[in-house]
Amino acid sequence: MNNTKMKDIPRELRPYEKCLKYGPQILSDEELVAVILKTGTRGENAISVARNILSVSGKYEGLRALNLQTLSSLKAVKGIGEAKAVTIICICELSKRIAKSSAGERLVLSSPESIAEFLMEDMRHLKVEKVKLLMLDNKNRLIAERFISSGTVNSSPFSPREIIREALVNNAVNIIVAHNHPSGDPAPSANDRAVTHRLKCAADFVGINLLDHIIIGEKQYYSFMENA
Repeated sequence: MNNTKMKDIPRELRPYEKCLKYGPQILSDEELVAVILKTGTRGENAISVARNILSVSGKYEGLRALNLQTLSSLKAVKGIGEAKAVTIICICELSKRIAKSSAGERLVLSSPESIAEFLMEDMRHLKVEKVKLLMLDNKNRLIAERFISSGTVNSSPFSPREIIREALVNNAVNIIVAHNHPSGDPAPSANDRAVTHRLKCAADFVGINLLDHIIIGEKQYYSFMENA
């Protein structure tokens, strides 16, 4: 089908027409992307170009890989110019915000599972480790959230002092710290355990409660509170 022009594909098999007749749920991942692309390029129709986007080399393929694409990596795919690349990037960002908004409606800040779900779309696609701080008032209501630091693919050094300073500036009474593991495995390292202990001691010293430290993996998480 690579060299088949879209107009030469039977009408009932074209992604756009299938969506109109049956709804988007019937479309494959590449057909959904093809509808977004609208057109292909010389020698390749939109479905073929979509397949190329979802089959990039690397650790991940499919929709997981799509979420990891950058503007420049998308433009490197034959048939993808700046306009199409921007459209795809924006749709990916929109999907993350929709997922986070839905999770936020169910957010219970005393539940590690709920917190992990709330943070999952923000953090599971990151290529390097980042630390996020959730700051809460004395009734466990969310005051603010901040990315505190950024590290490498397998470490994200942060100082308890940096966390405590940000919490004090925002008058937080309780805090929750989270960071991601780009490997997808949320199991804590020896350093994760050590820095959690140091942060707990520092928080206790200034009268702030560290409610939890959550590690975000690929659709899974580790909670220090649950595993205390």
